[in-house]
Amino acid sequence: MSNLPLLNETTVADRIMALNRLPSGLRVDENLALVLANPAITGQVVYTATGATGTLFETRATKTPGGDYLLMFPTDTRQVPTREYKYNWCHYGGHDHKVNDMVAFRSSDQGKTWQGPTVAFDIDYNQHGFVPLIPRGSKRIYAFGTQPVWDQFTTERGQGENAPIGYRYSDDDGHHWSEVRLIRPLNDPGFRGMSVMRMCETDSGAWILGTHEGDWSYKPGVMSRQYVLRSEDQGRTWTLLPHPRHGGWCLPRFNRMDEGRPINLGGGEVYLMLRTCEGHLWATRSMDDGKTWEAPAPTPLVHPDAPPMLFHLSDGKALAAFHHNRHHDLNYVNLGDNPGMKDRSEIWVSLSKDGGRGWSEPRFVFANAAAPTLSNGWFNWQCSYLDAFTDSGLIHLFVPHRWQRCLHLQMPEAEISRLPTAEELR
Repeated sequence: MSNLPLLNETTVADRIMALNRLPSGLRVDENLALVLANPAITGQVVYTATGATGTLFETRATKTPGGDYLLMFPTDTRQVPTREYKYNWCHYGGHDHKVNDMVAFRSSDQGKTWQGPTVAFDIDYNQHGFVPLIPRGSKRIYAFGTQPVWDQFTTERGQGENAPIGYRYSDDDGHHWSEVRLIRPLNDPGFRGMSVMRMCETDSGAWILGTHEGDWSYKPGVMSRQYVLRSEDQGRTWTLLPHPRHGGWCLPRFNRMDEGRPINLGGGEVYLMLRTCEGHLWATRSMDDGKTWEAPAPTPLVHPDAPPMLFHLSDGKALAAFHHNRHHDLNYVNLGDNPGMKDRSEIWVSLSKDGGRGWSEPRFVFANAAAPTLSNGWFNWQCSYLDAFTDSGLIHLFVPHRWQRCLHLQMPEAEISRLPTAEELR
């Protein structure tokens, strides 16, 4: 059973629900500390952070060429210096000393059991998230992501999240990894930013990776610009698009746009879903293999200032966008005590069969049921940044719940259409 105290009541679709009197079909899983929308959703706690600060961050998983499931995320597995530092958690951003490691878990039975943690990359600097890529026809696994190498990363002048972007690769199913290769775009060799969202390979073999830069010296708030990195030669050379710094996409009203997730639609078409603080997920599209892009525009998917969680279903065509379906506050700059963070407590899913041009009515998947026992509101309601993939008729979800626990949920893909809509819940 979970050691987390549970709420007496929660809010789903703007309706207050007592946990002991949930609508038909919904149930509380006390071990997961979640309200689940369908009896077919099952899950387990893979790991609970126990280090000096007791946190973990973006959980990412992939099915390896050898058939295992490989799950990796940064967490505070080692003792860190017992001095004050800017953030009391193990995220790389803002730290000027080692606070985390990238750890790996592996499952050889399709997620029934997990072995780990092991340290994936034994390096002297902090890690962000694992962005997996397995090129078509290859047995090589790439691990892309932010690389805050000490001599190329500073916490000064609001630059505490910007670092080189780079990658490692493994030719033995993710057991061992190469040294890092840092990306130096041809049109902006000194680019610094962050990348933690999934990437894609196009039909032509081009690689497209989302990245954004953030400058926290801007007051009030933060300036951010969204880009994509594109390579036509399997990572040897890269171009920063749509333009070199500081010519990325943004919403002028907020001076921000972050965390783009590109996904290949085939035939040279690429769809890029974007994080904004406007109240919806936004998107742009390329029809020429990611070389040029339309102007970003809002989707109908309601979402706070949180990342897109966009994936293919098993047919490789239909898109599933997991989103929070809540938005009550435009001010998301303060991650600590902002009540708007509660908008990250619900997960819904919408489907598109036309490459993101139209979306189905959102269907409820799960919501946090843990009581807000933590002093930091950013942690209490956290169900965002989930990762997913499909295998053998199941959709697997990996959730960094409350930035403390890695949850693995699974559900038959066919059950998505049976999840309840907001109207059905009311």
